[in-house]
Amino acid sequence: MANASLNQSLSQQQTLAPQMRQSLEILQANTLELSQLLNQAMELNPVLEDVTEHESLDQITDSEMEDSENYDDWQDSYDDDARELAIMERRNKGVSQDTADAREHFYDSIVAPLTLQEHLTEQIRESGLGAEAQADAVIVVGNLTEHGYLDSPLDELAARLQIPLARLEDGLATIQNFNPAGVGAADLRECLLLQLDHLGIGDGLEAEIVDLYLDEVARNHFPQLAKKLHVSLETMIETINHIRSLDPSPGSQFQSGGNPYVQPDVEITVGDDGLWTATLTGSYLPRLRINDEYKDMLSASTNDPKTRTYLRNQIKDGRFIIRAIDQRQETILAIAREIIDRQQPFLKKGTRHLKPMTMNDIAEVIGVHPTTVSRAVAGKYIHTPHGLMEMRKFFATGYQTSDGKDVSNEGVREALQELISAEDSAQPLSDSKLAALLTEQGIKIARRTMAKYREQLGILPSHLRKKY
Repeated sequence: MANASLNQSLSQQQTLAPQMRQSLEILQANTLELSQLLNQAMELNPVLEDVTEHESLDQITDSEMEDSENYDDWQDSYDDDARELAIMERRNKGVSQDTADAREHFYDSIVAPLTLQEHLTEQIRESGLGAEAQADAVIVVGNLTEHGYLDSPLDELAARLQIPLARLEDGLATIQNFNPAGVGAADLRECLLLQLDHLGIGDGLEAEIVDLYLDEVARNHFPQLAKKLHVSLETMIETINHIRSLDPSPGSQFQSGGNPYVQPDVEITVGDDGLWTATLTGSYLPRLRINDEYKDMLSASTNDPKTRTYLRNQIKDGRFIIRAIDQRQETILAIAREIIDRQQPFLKKGTRHLKPMTMNDIAEVIGVHPTTVSRAVAGKYIHTPHGLMEMRKFFATGYQTSDGKDVSNEGVREALQELISAEDSAQPLSDSKLAALLTEQGIKIARRTMAKYREQLGILPSHLRKKY
């Protein structure tokens, strides 16, 4: 038997203070998340107030009326109207009927995309099935992946829910007759066979190939298949092209993640003088300050030390939050300005001209630690002349071209995408050929590295891209 003993040891462990954790949370939050954090802070700390709530009623009504007069064009200026209407909603007092109608029109125009489950459930309701059969079909729908495949085998699902397997099989058969064709399949083979059944060719050559020879199709073994199935090569190519026109992911046309709108945190624009400017987009964020009444209460003499301590702590916490917000805004804006200074070619010409840039480079210039830069750009988006981009995409290593110009990894990927988009589908470019073509453009890159970029773009190897 091992001897029991009691040992005492001393060790150091670094922990983050609550205020530091809160500061990091504010720094890492994107604009929409920050709005929620600030509203939560005002609920928890009574000394904090929103400056915008104390603007005069006349100012509020005038600005809101000015927006409502142009609400027919809101589809073209979604960003600005979203901010203004968020301000209206928070103020929520004394607005005119025209403004209320404009707000209702705006919110009614935001339609959440239909999910696959909602689409199938609607068909179940219209199927005329009995209540029990509808309930079984709904259970099956609830166990489909976002791509439309069964999440787990029916027998496991029946055992878990203690429902007779035959009932779930009937529910699955019902779902598999619905639109989109191919939903409810256990795998790719069944998914494609279901689609062929819907097309009325479930007993044809296509179905035989899908059922027995999918691996050969993936390897482009067309001549061998033609010989094995006793058809001409021309017929085989036509048949396989028809199979490839089917949808391997029938549920993907439905978005289950809610409204896909992304609010940029920074906008980069160019003025009439040709100079680029970075602007923070959070004009609708609460503008916090310490309520003067609470400061007066702290200054006034009171015999209750607990009240004084409570007020002093709340005011201290409130000021810390305000400073953290200011530091966040200053850090993000400083990073955006450095992006402008270092990425002029990108701003003028596009992604191909992104230059390599590291977080260490930016941190050294703006006087913060690289991890601060990392947290500041996490989950943030920047609106550029070339569309919405994640701020992180500006930070990447890269290559130097033969003429001495720097190009980022993102620029290399775009150059690769352009080569593949322009290739002859009957004779797709091999990885070695793609690397050689990039070298001709001045980007010297190894074939293995080129293959890695191709995979990152989700592009198949040349033998699987070939079309006959």
